[in-house]
Amino acid sequence: MVQKIALFNHKGGVSKTTTAFNLGWMFASKGKRVILVDSDPQCNLTGMALGEETEDDEARIQEIYNTASNIKTGLAPAFESQPRAIEAVDCIPVQGRDGLFLLPGHVGLAEYEVTLGIAQELSGSIQALKNLPGSINDLLEKTAAKFNADYILIDMSPSLGSINQNLLMISDFFLVPTTADFFSVMAIDSLAKVLPRWYAWAKSASSLKILREANYPFPDFNLHFLGTIVQNYRIIRGKETTAFQTWIEKIEVSVSEKLIPALEQNHMMLPNEIYRNQGIAANFTLAKISNFNSLIALSQQHRTPVYDLTPQQLKQRGKVLVNNQTKQEEFRETFSNLADKIIALSSESPVYAVSA
Repeated sequence: MVQKIALFNHKGGVSKTTTAFNLGWMFASKGKRVILVDSDPQCNLTGMALGEETEDDEARIQEIYNTASNIKTGLAPAFESQPRAIEAVDCIPVQGRDGLFLLPGHVGLAEYEVTLGIAQELSGSIQALKNLPGSINDLLEKTAAKFNADYILIDMSPSLGSINQNLLMISDFFLVPTTADFFSVMAIDSLAKVLPRWYAWAKSASSLKILREANYPFPDFNLHFLGTIVQNYRIIRGKETTAFQTWIEKIEVSVSEKLIPALEQNHMMLPNEIYRNQGIAANFTLAKISNFNSLIALSQQHRTPVYDLTPQQLKQRGKVLVNNQTKQEEFRETFSNLADKIIALSSESPVYAVSA
């Protein structure tokens, strides 16, 4: 059974896309079959996975979009009242990593935002809209079955719109990427208010007969918090700078004192012993990832995670090469440990987690 993991923060610029790509690649390197889902109309994950550096890349992407191999076309039967059922998307294998696939994004996915919002507010009374709330889950589940996927990683857009509400509430787990700054603290405080409202909607939607009996049934709520990731801070002489450490601490306090109580009250936490078994502290910070610096541009150019770039791809020599290879090993260890924690949390959870 596939586990759907959403990477969600309505604050932009927190490296959700980079994390999704690097984490998905690491999952696949550990023998998992993974589908990366680009649900952000900006399509940054699609560009990173498929490459858009050359004319040949652009031509290949255009050819892919001439088929049904993207999220918008996959959902079209439900949202555009087409006389056919939703079918699994023909995902694109990610070059260089067996077991890793991309469900490409589409700029036009944003066109469905308003219609889905209306459906989610009024689906109990409007028959014509009953298939929309469960359609995204149906597409993901069918696609996962086709590719025998263990995990779906969903790269979400930075918004509080209806598509994100739906995606998060049909997921099994979620991660909150952050950056060490004031606005991430503000975003955590906001999530503590928003997520209980979304939970109330999802519980109501999953209990409505009209949605449970739709062609694309809305699933039972089973969402649980995995933790946060703090990213993009600078390291000087082996330590975070004082300014970054201050904001990291403020994020962790906000998570512990505001977000976690809200999630506990709304049944979005796993039992404490599961977190403790993985050495996860009360601040729920799963990983701290420093700035990729020059490695990120090379990673995007070669469609390869920062930790798997070869010396030939780095095109560096001497001390610069040695320093970057040292950083690569640090990133490899960080993402490997992060993947191990997530795999363990998601593997243990069916035994203990019970939806309210």
